[in-house]
This record gives sequence, structure tokens and C-alpha cells, in this order.
Amino acid sequence: MCTSCAHKCTLREVDICTQLCALGFSLTKDCFFILPVLLGVFPGSPVYSVAWGPDSDRILYTSGRQLIIKPLQPSAKVIQWKAHDGVVLKVDWNSVNDLILSGGEDCKYKVWDSFGRLLHSSLSRDYPITSLSWAPDGEVFAVGSFNTLRLCDKTGWSYALEKPNTGSVFSLAWSADGTQLAGACGNGHVIFAHVVEQHWEWKNFMITLTKRRTMQVRNVLNDAVDILEFRDRVIKASLAYGHLVVTTSLQCYVYNTRNWNTPLIFDLKEGTVSLILQAEKYFLLVDGAGLYLFSYEGRSISSPKFPGMRADILNAQGISLSNDTIAIRDKSDEKVILLFDALTGKALGDGKNLTHKLEVLDIALDQCGPSTDRKIALIDKNRDLYLTTVRHLGREPKICKIGSMLHSMAWNDAANILCGIQDNQLTVWYYPSVVFTDKELLAKTLCIKDGSEFRRAPQILNYVGTKVTLRQGDGSLVYSSVLPYPVLLHEYSTSARWEDALRLCRFAKDQSLWACLAGMAMANRELTTAEMAYAAIVELPRVQYINFIREQPSKESSLAHMLLFSGQVQEAEATLLQAGLIYQAIQVNIDLFNWERVISSFGGCFLAVKHKTHVDTVLAYREKFLQKFGRKETNKRFLQYSEGVLDWEKIQEKIEMELSKERERAANVSVRSSVVSRR
Repeated sequence: MCTSCAHKCTLREVDICTQLCALGFSLTKDCFFILPVLLGVFPGSPVYSVAWGPDSDRILYTSGRQLIIKPLQPSAKVIQWKAHDGVVLKVDWNSVNDLILSGGEDCKYKVWDSFGRLLHSSLSRDYPITSLSWAPDGEVFAVGSFNTLRLCDKTGWSYALEKPNTGSVFSLAWSADGTQLAGACGNGHVIFAHVVEQHWEWKNFMITLTKRRTMQVRNVLNDAVDILEFRDRVIKASLAYGHLVVTTSLQCYVYNTRNWNTPLIFDLKEGTVSLILQAEKYFLLVDGAGLYLFSYEGRSISSPKFPGMRADILNAQGISLSNDTIAIRDKSDEKVILLFDALTGKALGDGKNLTHKLEVLDIALDQCGPSTDRKIALIDKNRDLYLTTVRHLGREPKICKIGSMLHSMAWNDAANILCGIQDNQLTVWYYPSVVFTDKELLAKTLCIKDGSEFRRAPQILNYVGTKVTLRQGDGSLVYSSVLPYPVLLHEYSTSARWEDALRLCRFAKDQSLWACLAGMAMANRELTTAEMAYAAIVELPRVQYINFIREQPSKESSLAHMLLFSGQVQEAEATLLQAGLIYQAIQVNIDLFNWERVISSFGGCFLAVKHKTHVDTVLAYREKFLQKFGRKETNKRFLQYSEGVLDWEKIQEKIEMELSKERERAANVSVRSSVVSRR
């Protein structure tokens, strides 16, 4: 009770009520109508909770109904917003997922991002929220109220609700491994809770953590049940690629789904494993000390390290694993992706990292195919989806945008097919790598499914076989099926079974499959199959260009024009120059109207000047180009080499001579190769 105005204020209101009375305000018994407003704006509002930012460079604290993020740098901007309709009593900020929790007297708890944008708001509960706390890995959080303890997912929906007779829960604390919870209660008791009933699914297996040290495995095909017992409490588990990986406080257990009786067991260096990632051949354990890659036989493979590594704040969106590559988003600069060789743990290539133009939110490596073709998909701060190669052999990586408004993504486990939630629709990219071969085909290789069956903010959990598993905003699981034909087409392409691929497309009669086959065939330089596939989707200009490629007199010219087909102009030019086909390199630039490419000795129509050949050819085509558009020459370089009247007959003879030489050279190479084969 406030001694100044004799109003029955709550303990949180007494401080400000006393200050107002001391300032001369005459408050009546109805002052409780005024106080809620004043609590949000009065300069001396009490601060009931405070939390450090993930990088310890910002402070989050409460002020009445407001939440305030104050950077430690004096000149940095302060972020402030109204968070609740009542006084904010508790906040927490997780260092792994960078999300903020708040709870207040309006009986609601809310989830925010670090920019103050609301991600989830609970319904109004019966009592004010007096405590809340993130689990260390940022996957779940606990909320305490009067006689209430609730476990929630990071997206806000509730896993479980308990009603202990303890009064208000004023403080919550998680154990370091995130499996146990302690609460300080208003009746003088301390309560303890354990996280159980977790579920993992993969194909026909469903696994449930029934007790702290016991798992139940159910095969839904025959309803067989196996019980797995552990010496210590289970901390983390993962089920994928035919293996179950379970970590306890001391050991790691690896089960094969064909045999649940004899697991492989080895001791852990660090007991608190915060993340498990699986690929087909290996799995990765992440704990507070580092990253450790193991085979499913328990053999240690590698342990990647990099300057400033903080393994304790890594999550599934910031790290990805394939059979040959480990990708990690650099927390110190989120535009940078660190790439490591899985077998050695060393940085790929020359150690040059992949750098994007914006901060990266999510990364995912594809799982199939050779390491030289490994691709990585990334979602940036603008929610745009990009695809790029991992091993680019010293060249600048080509980063191509393939989607926008992406909220979640996952690669298929059996083929390099990508799915994502795009603007509340489920989009499947049957062959995303086509963007490197023929960008215009990308739109024809998509499968877009209506998102009306999904509720707000669905997240993709996995994409196994032909089934995509999604979790909706309310926590319910939804399954969406994808046609099996694209997976078969990828299998035929990988094994070079082009006749089978053609038969599959003819059987399915699906334009998206034909488009995928066209891209796959061009990527593998299978021109006959590519021609038939492009004809099936009525891309006649491309069919004509493929025929033009096949008519080239030498393999080098054919390769160069296939590179041009994919938009790789510099690579095509380099191929021709390396083969000594100077005129062909010049003609490529003329056909593309690259008149100004005179930078360095590499590239440009002035290759003719450097190699002292076909200068007149360049000038003749330039003159013809200007005449067609009714313009006069103004370029000083061309005026410098102008030779008056050009003789087109001589130019045509020189061109024909160059082509004849190339044909003779190709024929000689063919004869030599046949002689060698006979020997």
C-alpha cells in the first residue's frame, strides 16, 4: 500500500506512486486509472528485467510498457517500442537464435526479433507473466506464471503446460545442457522439471524420448517397438540417413536402423552437445569447445577450426554439412560463409571465403553428386534465395538469385532438389542448378503448390524421398507430397542413362521434367538429348543453336559455344585462345557486339591488334554495324586503325581459310587418336 495516498497499489506501482505524491500530485482512490499510463512514460519508471545482447554490445531492458535496446557505443541508435499493454516484467535474449522474449502484466508473452518486430504474441493468460527463460540452444523457452509452468517452441506455440501448486514462479534457470529446468516459486519452494516426450521421425520410424534415459522406437510398417536404454540422461538426438545419433552427458550412441540392439558407443570430450548434423556418410557434433566430424563407425574424421570460433552460438541455420564440405556462417561478419573440407577440416581451396552482399540468415548444402559440383543455397536478410558453387577453383563464384520471399528451405536427401516456403506457397525447384546452364529455364523447372492448406508461418523440417514435412505456426505437423519423377530423372542423369531419361519424360508428359532434362543434358554436354528436350518444350532458337554447335569444325569451338550457351563468355574466349583459334575468339566478340572490350591483352575485339591478324575483319564488321544503325564512327581506337575502303571479298577468303585450317587440324587430331586407339 502507498503510504502517501492510501491507495492499494501493487508493489510495482508503489515506487512511482510515492514519487508522484512527493511532487505534489493529489491522487485519489481512483489513481490506478492514471498509473498504467504514467508507468510507460515517467522518466523514473522501474526497470524490472535486463538482458545482454548476443555479442555483449547491446543491453535490453524494460521501462514500463516499453522495451529498449541500448547499444554500448554512445553514438549508436537506441531502439525503443511499446511491447505490452501492461508493465513489462521479464525479458530474455538468446545468443543462438538472436530472438527476444518478453512477458508482462497484460498476461501475455511475446517473441521479437532484434529489430523489435513481433514474431509471436500469445493469447491473454489468467495471470501476469512473472518469469521466462530461453533454453541454451534457443530451440525452446519456459514461461512461468501463478501456479503455471509452460514449455514453448522458439516460434511461440506451446509444447506442454504444467500446473504446480507453488504460487507465482518468479525466476527460471536452465541447466547447461538444456534438458532440466529449475524455478523459484512464491511459496518458498524450488521446482525442477525435465524435458521429455521429444519426437524424431524418418521414413517409417518414429522415436520418442519417453523418460530421461529411455527411448521408444516404433516401426509404423509392422508396428514393431524397441526400447533403448541409456546410462545417463539424453541431451541431444538426430535421426536421418538410416542412423540414429544420441548424445548423453558422457557418451555418444550411434544406431543403425536395421539393428537397434548393438549401438556403437564412444566417449565424448565435452558433455554438453548443443547440435547434431547428419549427412549420408558422416555426422557432426557441436559443443561448447568446438566441432567434431565422425563417421557412423565412430571414427574421428576432422575438427574444423577458425579464428574467433564460438561453437556455443551455432545453430542449424548457421551451419550445414554434406559428405565432403562443411559450411559455417561467420558470426563476426554474417555476410561471410566459411567453407571447409570435411575430410581434412581445412579451408577449401586457397582459403578464400564466400562473401555475399547482405547478411546471410540461412545456409544449406546439397547432399548428392560429386564434390566438384557441390552447391550451397542461402537466404539473405532480404529473404532472397541464392545458389552458388562451393568449389570454384580460384574463379570468382557466380551467385545466382533463384527466388524471393523465402522463409524456410531444405534439400532432398536423395537428389539435388530444393524446396522452400516462398510467399506462403510451397515451391520446389526440381533442378536449381539449371540457373548456371540456362537461366531462362529456371521458371519452367518449378513446382508451386498452393499454401492455403498451411497456416501462418510454416517451417520446413525435412524433405525425405517424396515427402516434405512442415511444422505450422501452431505446432501441428503437415505433410506435402512431391512427384517421384524428378528424383528418378536426377538418378538417370547422374548415371548417364539418357535413353531412360527420355522414356521417363515421354511417360510423364510433364513440361517441367522436359525442362529439367534439357538443362541436365546441356550441363553434361549431351547435345542429342538436349536437342530433343528443347524441342519438346518448343524452344526452337535453342534447338537451332545446338545444331550450330554440332556443326563446329573442332572440339574446342564446340566447347566454346556450349560455354556461350550457358552465358560464360570469358571462359569461352579463354578456351578458344588457349587452342590458338584467334579468329574464332575475335568472331565471338563481334557476334556479341563487345566492341569496347579492350581491357588488358585478354579479351575484346582488339585481340586482332595484339595478335596482328584480322584487323580488317574487325573494322569491316564494325562498319557494317554502324551503317545498319545509321551512325558514324566516333571511337578513337577504331579510327586509329581505319584503313580506308575495306575489301569484303578478301575478308571472306581469310575467314574461309581460317575455318579450313581448323577443319584440317581437327581431322588430324581425329586420325592421331584413332591410330593410338588401334595400338
